[in-house]
Amino acid sequence: MCEQQLTYRDYARFARLSLDDLAKQCEAEAFHASGPGGQGVNTADSAVRMRHVPTGIVAVSREQRSQLQNRQACLKKIHQQLELRSRRPKIRKATKPSKAAKQRRLDAKHRRSNVKASRRRPGMDD
Repeated sequence: MCEQQLTYRDYARFARLSLDDLAKQCEAEAFHASGPGGQGVNTADSAVRMRHVPTGIVAVSREQRSQLQNRQACLKKIHQQLELRSRRPKIRKATKPSKAAKQRRLDAKHRRSNVKASRRRPGMDD
């Protein structure tokens, strides 16, 4: 399913799954977390990287000292990302600038041109 482009409907279908069902579709990897945290971080493989196989969404959690809690945090992050991607995209409507907007833009360009022209040395006409 990763080869084809997923639509918001596909993401919505995954977002409706329970966390247990979502966990069955994920690959989890535990690793040593780097960065601040001192001994609590360095003692065990407590950080978790989880990938949702059908969509390719990856989440990393290293906030907790427990690998189990980090797995739950990853699942929640993946679920949030699925919900975010499941929203229907807004339909864009083509619009044209009004005559007044065009005139304001041209007036601003003209004013800017006058400012730059006033900076030139006298007698330097193009």
